[in-house]
Amino acid sequence: MSAIETADPTTSPHGLEPPPGAPVMLRVPDGDDTAGWVSRNRDGLRSALEEHGAVLVRGLGLRDASGVEAVLRQLAVEPVREREAFATRETYAPGVHSPSAWPSNQPMCMHHELSYTLDFPGLMLFACLAEPTSGGAVCLADASAVLDSLPRGPAERFERTGWLLTRSYNGEIGATVADAFGTDDRYAVEEYCRDHAIDWAWQPDGALRTTQHRSAVVRHPAGGRRCWFNQIAFLNEWTLDPEVRAYLVDEYGADGLPFNTRYGDGGTIDEDTVRLIGAAYQAHTVRLPWRAGDLLLVDNVRTAHSREAYEGPRDVVVAMAAPTRLDTCPPVAGAATGAGLR
Repeated sequence: MSAIETADPTTSPHGLEPPPGAPVMLRVPDGDDTAGWVSRNRDGLRSALEEHGAVLVRGLGLRDASGVEAVLRQLAVEPVREREAFATRETYAPGVHSPSAWPSNQPMCMHHELSYTLDFPGLMLFACLAEPTSGGAVCLADASAVLDSLPRGPAERFERTGWLLTRSYNGEIGATVADAFGTDDRYAVEEYCRDHAIDWAWQPDGALRTTQHRSAVVRHPAGGRRCWFNQIAFLNEWTLDPEVRAYLVDEYGADGLPFNTRYGDGGTIDEDTVRLIGAAYQAHTVRLPWRAGDLLLVDNVRTAHSREAYEGPRDVVVAMAAPTRLDTCPPVAGAATGAGLR
């Protein structure tokens, strides 16, 4: 990667390493061909990603989803077909999507993409086609640092028991059954659930409710570092806006929320615990304001991501790649991987 200028704004002039979760920044020479640059520097990008957990490439000049698809091809990684989505998104090409539908005036909490599935992307790509007028920065947090800073009691319980995700597909709020499973055929949905360690129940009104038990802490498949890898806080009821939560509980009942999380032993996660998780993320958050044309590569197991609220025409394309099975990231202390759960 000798042709690339390395410019990491988080390092000192003396060349100190960036803090955990901060990406190294690579600048592309003016006028360089995007796909050709990625192809020539594929191995260097992989090495930088392995070392830092995230890499920001500035100067590629990406302008549309087809350019992101070309980058994905040149990286020679297998796209991930999204299943079990919690919100709708537009698909541009295999593995290349719009961001999940989420109100622009609300921040999106820290999470690891599809960490509640048995097959998730090991690599995330985020490409900024148009930067917002204000806000909208992407934020990153190192999963090992977050784990080490969590209060010992809840962290050990999550390590020991894992976490439960419950979902209610009511056809009005959040993803529909067809959005999540690619079909609304009951037999096909049940077969998917059976194959992916998801318990299901059809309600009298035809709505679907599911429960899945997953590991909260895993070891990274390369190197074995312990990582806080889940969406416990993001998909918990206490992360919802209070007025929205009150409306949903009144409309659908406490057990009918679109999504909610519990300890793996079935225990309720209280509001204070959700706030403690949020504080641990906040303490290790690195904020990256977008510039049009930026490309961010993120190790999805090692690094959590989020985005700020924003104003203006923010346009970001998301790509998911490098399919990774949960059973290749063994739980630290006996939490469920999904195998054999019914």
